[in-house]
Amino acid sequence: MRPCGVFDKSYALDMAIIRTWQHWAILLSALLTLYLFPLFGSYYLVSFINLLSISIIVVLGLQIVSGFCGQISFGQAAFMAVGAYTSSILTIRYGVPFWVALPLSGIMAGAVGIIGGAPSLRIKGMYLAMATIAIHFVVIWLILHMQITGSFKGLYPMPPSICGFEFDTDERMFYIIVTVMIIMTYGARNLMRSKVGRAFVAIRDNDLAGEVMGVNLYYYKLLAFFISCFYAGVAGSLWAHLITVVNTEQFTLLHALEYVGMLIIGGMGSVPGVFFGVLFIRILNELVMFASPALAKAVPWLGSSPAASLGLIAFGLAMAVFLVFEPRGLAHRWEIFKSSYRLYPFAH
Repeated sequence: MRPCGVFDKSYALDMAIIRTWQHWAILLSALLTLYLFPLFGSYYLVSFINLLSISIIVVLGLQIVSGFCGQISFGQAAFMAVGAYTSSILTIRYGVPFWVALPLSGIMAGAVGIIGGAPSLRIKGMYLAMATIAIHFVVIWLILHMQITGSFKGLYPMPPSICGFEFDTDERMFYIIVTVMIIMTYGARNLMRSKVGRAFVAIRDNDLAGEVMGVNLYYYKLLAFFISCFYAGVAGSLWAHLITVVNTEQFTLLHALEYVGMLIIGGMGSVPGVFFGVLFIRILNELVMFASPALAKAVPWLGSSPAASLGLIAFGLAMAVFLVFEPRGLAHRWEIFKSSYRLYPFAH
C-alpha cells in the first residue's frame, strides 16, 4: 500500500524503489551517517557493524535460495568457507589482488555449490536439507585434508590494499564491507523484480504449476544455488581479510544453523527481513556475552555450564517463540506497522 497522494505517472515511477523526495532524503541521510560513523563511533560498534554487514550478505544469499526459491539449505557456512579459502589462496600463494580475488571467491563458491548441489536438486524438502548438510561436511573434510588450504593450521591472508594504502584496521575495512553489503542488497532487491526472481517465486509457491507455465525447474534451481553460494563466497572473502586468519572452526554447522535462524526470525521471502533477523540474533549474542559472567557470578552453585550454554539456550528459545507466535518473522510486523502508520487515524 502506498502513502496517500503518491501516484505513478509513468512506468519508470511505477518501477522505482525510491518514490518520493522524503524517501531520497532519508536514504541519503542514512548513507551519509553510515559512512561518517567510523570517524566518531567506537571501535566496538564499528566491529559490530562489520560483523553485521558480513552476516547480512550471507543471509541475503540464503534468502534467495530458501526464502525466494523455496530450496532449504544448511550449506551456507561451508560455501562461505570456500570463499574465504579461495580468496586467501589467491592472494597469498598467487599474488592476486584482493579486488580480483573478491569476485573470484564468489564465483568459486558458486561453482562448488553447483557441483555439490546439482545431484541433490532432484529432491526437495527435508531430503534436500539433509543433502546440504552432507555437502557441508564434505567441503570441510576436503579443506582439512588439502595442503593448499593449510590443512588444520589454516591460512593467514593479508589485509586489502590499494596504491600502498592498507585497509588493516576495522575502521578502514568498514568502508569496503559496508559498500559491498549495500551493492549486494541492491542486487538482491532488484533480482526479485526481474524475470528470474518471478521464476524463483513460482518454484517456491508451486513447482509443478511453474513447470506447466514454462519455468525450467532444474535451470532456475541451479541458478538460485549459484547466486546463493556467490553471496556466501563474497562474504567469506571479506571475513578472511578482516580477521586475517582462516580456519574451519569459523565455519561450523552451528554457524549454518544460526544463519537459517536469522532467516526465520527476520521473515522468509523479504529483503528487509534479512536485516531484522541478523540484527536480532547479533544483538542477542552480544547480550548473552554480557549476561553469562553475571549469571555465573550470581549463582555459583550451578557451576559454569548454564552460563556457557546461555547462548544456545537463548537462540533455541528465540527460534521456538518465533515459530509458534510469529512464523512470518519480524518483516511481517514491519509491514503491519507501515500500513497502520499510513492509514492513521483511520482504521480501514
